[in-house]
Amino acid sequence: MIPGYKLQRIAEIVMIAGIVLLCQPWSLFLHRYGLTIIIVGLLTFMFTGWFGAPAPKEADPLRNEDHHG
Repeated sequence: MIPGYKLQRIAEIVMIAGIVLLCQPWSLFLHRYGLTIIIVGLLTFMFTGWFGAPAPKEADPLRNEDHHG
């Protein structure tokens, strides 16, 4: 299964692709389904934000998590 943070990145790319397809003037077929592609990407992004696991935290070298002082 694809992790939630990777699926969100894929959904962002799908939304951008939908915007590009909506704005291109060459193919009526691609223009027709541009909005549908944007909506699919948006719904995927929203659902992974609600139900997906959070992204793994990276270690911050400037912050000492072990010290409780």
